[in-house]
Amino acid sequence: MSGRRRLDWLGLTPEPERELPAAVAALRASSQRPPVAPAELAAAERRRVEHLVLRGSRHSWLRYLAEVTELVTAAATGPEPGPGQGDRTAALLAAEVVLDHHRMLIGLPGPGYGRTARDRAALESAVRTLRTTPPTGESR
Repeated sequence: MSGRRRLDWLGLTPEPERELPAAVAALRASSQRPPVAPAELAAAERRRVEHLVLRGSRHSWLRYLAEVTELVTAAATGPEPGPGQGDRTAALLAAEVVLDHHRMLIGLPGPGYGRTARDRAALESAVRTLRTTPPTGESR
């Protein structure tokens, strides 16, 4: 094996780069003290994703997606959010994007697919929960 960096993980899908920054910023917004403007959080998240894609590795990218998985599962299993306590719509979007990404890893060489098995299971559960739990203030 050569010492060159493997880049096959970059060709999976552009959705994480496009859709995760705003969704992740919405999920992070509730934990920011003092509160940070959503646009500022989204811009910071876009810069982080751009840095990972341009300078990161498959390992650092999967670590970031594991962090997103933790945010999603916290939103899905936590108490019903009120104003400023997270965004279940953003959590569902992030969960679906990361889950699709992780499912596509089966087509790449290396341990990525096996390494994300636990996250896939957590995301599948979160998606079920987020799709069946009505937003705050609505009845089933």
